[in-house]
Formats: sequence, structure tokens, C-alpha cells
Amino acid sequence: MHRTVNLIVRDNGLGLSRDARLLAEALTAHGCQVEYTRLGEADERERWRHGHGWRARLAQWRHAWSRLRGRPRYDVNIMFEHLWPLHLPLARCNIALPNPEWFDARDQLHLRRIDHVWAKTRHAEQRFRELGCAVRWVGFASEDAAVPGHVQQRTFFHLAGGSRTKGSEELVALWLQHPEWPVLTLVRHGGLSEPATRPTNLQVVDEYLDLDRLRALQNTHAFHLCPSKTEGYGHYLCEAMSAGAITVTTDAEPMNELVQPDRGLLVAATAEGQQGLAMLYRFEPAAMERAVETCLRMDDAQRAVMARCARAWFVDNQAHFFARIGAALDVLSA
Repeated sequence: MHRTVNLIVRDNGLGLSRDARLLAEALTAHGCQVEYTRLGEADERERWRHGHGWRARLAQWRHAWSRLRGRPRYDVNIMFEHLWPLHLPLARCNIALPNPEWFDARDQLHLRRIDHVWAKTRHAEQRFRELGCAVRWVGFASEDAAVPGHVQQRTFFHLAGGSRTKGSEELVALWLQHPEWPVLTLVRHGGLSEPATRPTNLQVVDEYLDLDRLRALQNTHAFHLCPSKTEGYGHYLCEAMSAGAITVTTDAEPMNELVQPDRGLLVAATAEGQQGLAMLYRFEPAAMERAVETCLRMDDAQRAVMARCARAWFVDNQAHFFARIGAALDVLSA
């Protein structure tokens, strides 16, 4: 069935832009005509203004009037991360594709106007089902980070980016206590504090990396440390597994949905608060120490078995993502 689908997304050139591109590929494969509404800072200000009071009531009235007229511009809106009330009247059906950690009080005010929630994780599925939404788990896909020809070294890699929820500062503090450990390469985009004394076995990459340089780092480090406090999906976990790395992450949802003991190492963690609809978890330092030591004790055969399981899971998840999107579109038709 031919549908016009409007992807409403903050085009940040980073994770959200990648998410939109991956979903557009899946939708196009099922015969959808995909268009974009690319949002910026001004749209974010409007979202907050229309989150309460007379502006919220006006947006709701426009939404209802558009449906009564029966002439919306699109068949389907898909709203990434947040809800955008001014755009609700533009489609017959509105779908939220939220990241629970960023879903705020303004979003919840408009949640009853959403027809369906597509959940990237089982964690998100549960949270939105508790709010009374019509939820369908679709999972997601990630980019394949594997590049043939690189030789993995028994060193550690941590991709912090610009996020403060990757457990980066705690990881650096732990590395400071273990000068005997191999080099940890940390890629960041600023905004993260570090101790006054930088560990001698810590290599920090602050400058912008093009995709080729990033992929080289992902493929030459055998161990990827990804102790996230929370994840909307977990692309850097999936990319690590796609590259056949030993992926170490937090034993908490949704991280432990993606990484299981057959394809990575899970580190015990404790809850430290909430962000949006998601709990935040901090890894236990002693548990991370044990995980690092486990990595160092692995022989090549053990690493190869785990790497094959990780890569196999990634390939299987990629293959089934398109099918899950097709099944979700069929539900809309029904």
C-alpha cells in the first residue's frame, strides 16, 4: 500500500539524523513515499510554548479540525524523540518514536493525541505501555562499522561523543587507579571533565573524526567499553558488536537487551536517578575492574567465539528490522 510518510526530526547531523536515514530506508523498501520536516532550535522553542495553556488547547483544536475535514497532507507523521504539537494536524496518523530519557513533561501533555508509539527497545515499550499508549516494538538498526583489513589490538576503546550519559568520567577515574592496564582511547566532543592528572595510559581524541578514522579506531581495538547510564537505542553498542569487538556495557535496561553474555560482558550497576522516563544507572567500579581483567585474560579463541556471536546478532537484527517496520505498517492499514 502506497503511503506518504513525514519524518519530523531535529536534523542535528548526529544520532537523530542517522536514525531518520535508517528508518527512511526501511519505509521506502515497503513502498512508502518519505518526506522530511527538518527541525531546528526555533522549533524546539515552539514545542515548549505549545506545551501548556491556551497554545496547547489551540494546537489540539487545530488537530481535531484537520481530522474532521479529512484532508491532511500526509498519511503518517513519525515524530522522533519528542512530540511536536504544531505538526500533529498534518497527518491522518501520528506515530511517536521516542527516546525515553528525553521524553519530557511537555511531550506527555500531548501523548493522548498520538495514535501509536513505535518502541526502539523493550524498555521503551514497557514504559509507554504503562502510560496507556498503543505500543509496538519495532526495534531499530545501526550502521555496520566493520571494515575488513584491520588487525585488532588488545587495547580498549570508549566512544563518548558529546554525551554525558556514557559513564565516561567514571571510566576515566577508574583508569587513573590502574596504570598497569593497556591504553584506553577515548573519543569525545568536549563537555566532559577529567581529573587534574591524566592517566598515562589514556589517549584522548578531542578533534573531529571523519568516518574513515572513526571506523579505523572501532576496528583496531579489541575491547569496547560502553558503560551507558541510559540509551534511547544503543547505536554504539551495536556498532561495536558489528566490528566483532568484545563489548562491555552496563547490566541494566535497555543496554542488556542488546548485549547478552554470549556476545559481550555485563557490568553490575546501581540506579542513580531518573532522566525523562528512563532510569539512570552508574556502573559499580569493582564490577568494571573485574570485567576489564576478564578481557585481559581472554585468549584469542575465546575472543573469536564471542566476536562471532556479536557479529551474528548484529546481522540478524539488521535483516529483521525491515520486516518489523513492514509489520508495523500493516497494523496501520488494519
